[in-house]
Amino acid sequence: MSLAAGAVALAAVTGFAAFNAPGDDGPAEAKAAVRLPVERSSLLCPSPGGSDLAETAYVSFTPAGGTGGAGDEPGAAELVPSVPAAADEETDEKDGKKKDAKKKEAAGKPAVAVEEAGKPAVAETSDSDAPALIGTATGRLAPGWTAQQTTVSAAGGARGLLGVGCTAPDTDFWFPGASTAEGRQDYVHLTNPDDEAAVADIELYGPEGALASDVGDGITVPARSSVPVLVSTLTAEVADDVTLHVTTRSGRVGAAVKVAEERAGSDWLAASTEPARSLVLPGIPADATSVRLVAFAPGEDDADVDVRLMGKNTTFTPAGHDSLHIKSQMTASVDLKDVTRGEPGSLLLTQPKGGTPVVAALRVVRGTGDKQEIAYIPATEPVGARASVADNRAKSSVLSLTAPGASAKVKVTASAGSKGGEQTVKTYTVKGGTTLEVVPEAPAGLKGAYALTVETESGGPVHAARTLTVTEGGIKMFTVQTLPDDRGTVEVPTAVQDLSVLDD
Repeated sequence: MSLAAGAVALAAVTGFAAFNAPGDDGPAEAKAAVRLPVERSSLLCPSPGGSDLAETAYVSFTPAGGTGGAGDEPGAAELVPSVPAAADEETDEKDGKKKDAKKKEAAGKPAVAVEEAGKPAVAETSDSDAPALIGTATGRLAPGWTAQQTTVSAAGGARGLLGVGCTAPDTDFWFPGASTAEGRQDYVHLTNPDDEAAVADIELYGPEGALASDVGDGITVPARSSVPVLVSTLTAEVADDVTLHVTTRSGRVGAAVKVAEERAGSDWLAASTEPARSLVLPGIPADATSVRLVAFAPGEDDADVDVRLMGKNTTFTPAGHDSLHIKSQMTASVDLKDVTRGEPGSLLLTQPKGGTPVVAALRVVRGTGDKQEIAYIPATEPVGARASVADNRAKSSVLSLTAPGASAKVKVTASAGSKGGEQTVKTYTVKGGTTLEVVPEAPAGLKGAYALTVETESGGPVHAARTLTVTEGGIKMFTVQTLPDDRGTVEVPTAVQDLSVLDD
C-alpha cells in the first residue's frame, strides 16, 4: 500500500489526516476535504438481566447503498458475548457443568451477525443471565451499522418493554433522570470492549449538589467484560432525581442505566447528548399522561432555559412552565404533567446567547394506576445526513420527526424484513417548529423485524425518535429510542502532493 493510500485509510477510521511533502517542516496545504465511509464501527449492548420470564431480541442492521472504505471488501458486522467479569461457581442443574466455562466458550462465537446490507439480522434469548454483547463492523458493513436490544418482561417488578440502542464506546456519559429513591432500582451497566481493563468513575448530583460517595471512584471493568452497578449503593443520600456522570480514567466503556420502578414498569435510560446551550428531546407520545423534565448544568454558572413544546402545528409554551432555572452542579426537575394534551410533541430547551451548556432527559408515562408504563427520552443530536433504528415491527412502530428551525425534507426508508419483504421509501416535509408523527409504511411482504432509516434531503436540522409499543396484559408497554447521526462517513482532507512515488 502506498503512503497516500495508507493515510486515506487511516483517515477513514479516525476522521483526520495531515499530509507532509518530503522535506517540509509542516503539513502541506490541503485541498477541499472529501467525505469517505468509515472502515470500522464498534457497538456495545448491555446485559438484559431481569426476570426468567423475559424475552430479549437483538436486531443488527447496516443500511443499503454504503461503500465501505475498504473498497470491495464485504466486511463483517458481528455482536459477540462478553466474557464473565468474575468466576461463576454455580453449576448447571442439567449437566453439572460450570456456567462460567459455558460463558467463556460462548464469548468467542457471534450472537448475531449481519449477512448483507439492507437486511436486519435477528437473535433472541430468554436467558435472564445473558451477557453483554461486544460488536465490531468492518468494510462495507461498517458505515451506518446499528443495533437495538429489546426486552419484553410481562410480569414481576421489572415488567415492561425495555429498549436501548447499542452504543459506541466512549469516555464520558451524562444521565439526567436516574434516582436513588425508595422504590427505584437503577443499575448503570459498564461494558469494556478492549483487551485491557478500564477504570471508571461515577459521580452523582442531586437537587442540592454532589451526593457523597466513597465507592464511585476507580471501578474496574475487566477486559471485554461488563459490570452492573446499583446506583443506590454508591451513596447513602436519597434523591428522586439524580444526574449520573460516568467518566473513565483509563480505557473506554459503553454505559446505559437500567431503571426499574415499582408500580410503573421499567426501561433503559440512554445518555444525553453532550452538554449544549440548546437541546431537543423528540418523540413525546400523544397519549402521555405524565412528562417529567430533568436537567443539569455541569459548568460553573447557573442556567436559565426557555421551555417550549413543538407540537403538531406550532411551537408554544407549556402553561405555567415557560422556563427552568438550573443551578450550577445541581439537578433541576419539573413535572410538565400531560403537556402534549392529546397531540404528539417534542421539547425544545433554549437559552439566550452566552448561556451555559446543559444536559437533559424526560421521564414519560403512559397509562394510569396498575396499567401505567414508563420510558425515557434523552436530549439528542440531529439526524444529520442519516440515522437508523433497527428493531421495528408491523403496526408497532411510530416515528417522530421534529424541525426546531427551518422546515426540512426527509427520506424515510423501511428496510426489507429479517425474514422477507422488500423495502419501501417515502418522503416527508417537516414544518419548522413542529413535530410530525408518522406511522411508517411497512415493507411490502414483511416477515420479521425491519429497520427504519431517516435521511435529511434539504432544509434545516431534523431530530427524530421511534416509539415501539407492545401490549401485554392490557398494558401498552412502550420504549422510545432517539436517532442521532450514524456518522457513517468522515471528512478527510485531500493530499496536495501524490506520494505514490514512495511505494515500496
